[in-house]
Amino acid sequence: MSRLFGTDGVRGVANTELTPELAFNLGKVGTYVLSKSKQNPLVLIGKDTRLSGDLLENAITSGILSMGGNVVKVGILPTPAIAYLVKHMKADAGVMISASHNTYEFNGIKFFNSEGFKLDDDIEDEIEDIIVRDMDVNSHIEGDRLGRCIEAVDDGAGRYAEFLKSTIDVSLEGMKLVIDCANGAAYRVAEKVFKDLGAQVVVMGNTPDGLNINASCGSTHPEALQQKVLEEKADVGLAFDGDADRLISVDEKGRVVDGDKMIYICAKMLKEQGKLCGDKVTVTVMSNLGFHKAIQNIGAKVDVTQVGDRYVLESMLKTGCVIGGEQSGHIIFLDYSTTGDGILTALQLLKALKHSGRKLSELADEVTIYPQVLKNARIKNENKKKYSSDPVIAAEINRVEELMAGEGRVLIRPSGTEPLVRVMLEGKELDVITKLAEGLATLITKRMG
Repeated sequence: MSRLFGTDGVRGVANTELTPELAFNLGKVGTYVLSKSKQNPLVLIGKDTRLSGDLLENAITSGILSMGGNVVKVGILPTPAIAYLVKHMKADAGVMISASHNTYEFNGIKFFNSEGFKLDDDIEDEIEDIIVRDMDVNSHIEGDRLGRCIEAVDDGAGRYAEFLKSTIDVSLEGMKLVIDCANGAAYRVAEKVFKDLGAQVVVMGNTPDGLNINASCGSTHPEALQQKVLEEKADVGLAFDGDADRLISVDEKGRVVDGDKMIYICAKMLKEQGKLCGDKVTVTVMSNLGFHKAIQNIGAKVDVTQVGDRYVLESMLKTGCVIGGEQSGHIIFLDYSTTGDGILTALQLLKALKHSGRKLSELADEVTIYPQVLKNARIKNENKKKYSSDPVIAAEINRVEELMAGEGRVLIRPSGTEPLVRVMLEGKELDVITKLAEGLATLITKRMG
């Protein structure tokens, strides 16, 4: 059986891969593990707008109740809202039911601990081991020892909105925004936050029907937003994904501004305010070379991690870095949140614009994005990690790196899910790096296929 937990929880096609039986077991075993340190743990459950959300919410709730845990259902809210509310409501754990940027037929389950952080690997491993080995954790709980669903005493969405507004100290009056909520979890709260702060707001992707989440909208499909920004003559476009933990923005010229550029803009603001702890930012190996050069130009440094927001967060917690994230727009502001938050990121971006007095296009253009080419080398699965020890491949990689002469880079990494090695080259001339990437991928396939 393949590993249940990926870098962002358990995910699959709802009712075939991510079944109600699996959701029940995740709730049951998760509560069993939690109960070792806290009897009758309180678990907060949120979800996005997918049709399968009700099915999985009720299944995992049953698992939790069967082990004596109590449940508070807070309804449709962004993933970062659950991370925030777990701590605010003094819950012992949180569950978010969402498959993020994927289409509606997929869904996922991710857990947060009492501090709003994703579960440690060792806890996930324990839960997974018990489920995979089909171990009996039934404590024969019955009668008044069973858990119950508890009515929330707080308005979760309202509390989260107030928290978001508290993260900036400027009014958004005079700004015209177009926001695309991806027909997902942000469709209520995002509009409220920006309007409360004084912005003029045009909303897209705010009519979820259970099937249209991320469908030709949101952060993975910003084309309609780009057009709408131009039509409305808006200052900024903001696109969230299905669970609103990431953001892609659009400048007033209708151009996409990705995570690299937004991290740069916000890091520059923090540095100017003396709030960029250690004068460093944290990103993954996929961040563009142009981003690295722009960060150097403001006198800051870059810490680099493997791909995955959990690795970015892990590094930030070790170093004290206050801002980090990915090209995809999953950005963490550790002074405010324990996870990526699309609405919070949008507010920090707008705050940077207000403080600078400049347009988004002007700030974004301070980062020159180098062309990237990605080619896949299809090889035997057992050879995915052996390419680097092959002398012929190593020599060719060295030759390509010397050709780049500091104006480009080579990144080669094995796929986590397929029998592939991914070859990514970055440099000034697209034609040149395309040929070099194709050559490297062909060589790796020939030697390791």
